[in-house]
Amino acid sequence: MYMLFVMSKLNFTVLSFQISSFFEKAFIFKFLRFCVVGVSGTVIDFGLTWLCKEKFHIPKFIANAIGFVVAATTNYILNRIWTWQSTNEQVGVEYVKFFAVSLIGLGLNTLILYLLHEKMKFGFYLSKVFATGVVMLWNFFANNFFTFAAL
Repeated sequence: MYMLFVMSKLNFTVLSFQISSFFEKAFIFKFLRFCVVGVSGTVIDFGLTWLCKEKFHIPKFIANAIGFVVAATTNYILNRIWTWQSTNEQVGVEYVKFFAVSLIGLGLNTLILYLLHEKMKFGFYLSKVFATGVVMLWNFFANNFFTFAAL
């Protein structure tokens, strides 16, 4: 029984350390830089999608894919340099990890949007705001602990 108490106390201490490290200044600034990069990626995504669809008359789903890929790529570059200051020499592996996290985020966004808007009948943009918030957290933590974990 004493061992169970010690183990649970140890787990609580580890959890407390993880929670407190989340609120450290460096971690918060990293999150804020990630958000700034995310806003720039959104502008690139929407802008390029609009340009391809409206000006170059590329079909909307192809235009959307182009916008997503270019935005994810610029997000990777900016996050690598500015947010995580990565010096990992395996840039290709790191990029593939980042892109995979982004694709999973896109899937999560679509699933949440579908469930909230189509199934639960919430407003489309309210659903999109909620989905975007959840996916932003997913992308940040997945990239922090998977893509750029070696740092």
